[in-house]
Amino acid sequence: MIKAGIIGGSGYTAGELLRLLVHHPEVALDFVYSTTNAGVSIAKQHPDLIAEIDLKFTDKVNPNVDVLFLCLGHGRSRSFLETNSFSANTKIIDLGNDFRLEDDQQFLGKNFVYGLPELQKEKIKSAQHIANPGCFATAIQLALLPLASAGKLTDAVHVNATTGSTGAGVMPGETTHFSWRDNNFSSYKVFTHQHLDEIEQSIKQLQNGFETPIFFIPNRGNFSKGIYATIYTQYGDSEQEAIELYSNFYKEAEFTVISDSAIHLKQVVNTNKCILHICKKHGMLLITSVIDNLIKGASGQAIHNMNLMFGLEEKTGLALKASAF
Repeated sequence: MIKAGIIGGSGYTAGELLRLLVHHPEVALDFVYSTTNAGVSIAKQHPDLIAEIDLKFTDKVNPNVDVLFLCLGHGRSRSFLETNSFSANTKIIDLGNDFRLEDDQQFLGKNFVYGLPELQKEKIKSAQHIANPGCFATAIQLALLPLASAGKLTDAVHVNATTGSTGAGVMPGETTHFSWRDNNFSSYKVFTHQHLDEIEQSIKQLQNGFETPIFFIPNRGNFSKGIYATIYTQYGDSEQEAIELYSNFYKEAEFTVISDSAIHLKQVVNTNKCILHICKKHGMLLITSVIDNLIKGASGQAIHNMNLMFGLEEKTGLALKASAF
């Protein structure tokens, strides 16, 4: 059994990670670290885990776990690793944004590999440390990578994507409480969202010399989970050629699939799937991409990476079905 530890166990991402790991057939949870909840039952903080887990949060770590998941929030993983040491054999998967960009991937003798399985599965298999991708970044990259692989991103890319309220984290804020979010819709960080850097980094990995702009408008939706993204760009080939390009690119992908009909969020919520739909209108290729922001966009992808790192079948612990009603 893989002995797992989680750092920062009280948020939404950690809650989904716990829900999935509790039933993973190859994992034994060793500890869940939380300084603010030490001694408190995990099921009290995450009531969906009542009768599923008996552990309590702890303020102590086991430095010899096989795999460590960092769920500390953006910018906090570095300081934690600076003050806490783990075995040279401990594999580390960071769900924050500290190590996603190439300039940040070398840290304290550790080399972090960007953990998008559809992009670099073989590197992940041999990696000791993983930087898990962002949620918007996952949905958008999976929509664009086939085009980049064929060198077909030659014009401006326009992205409009809406995320559920869980994307803002568990701590309440002005734009997350119910009375503001309910029956409401808004944009934020227009053209400046932090996930743009990792998106461009991955595209350049496949399409050398990529310089065209990506105009990204992120939106806040009045639902809890999921990302619905529409992406369009000029495209000279036919719709059928585009569908074949995407189908071939993802033919061995376990969780990314192409739909021949229009898609919606309920097809992916509570799963580790990304579903894509491709069509061409007025010279524009339109790609629709849907994921669960907390699973495919965070915790499920982290477990997918863990499965690859430990030589497990990719779908282990992730054979999840959506609730379509």
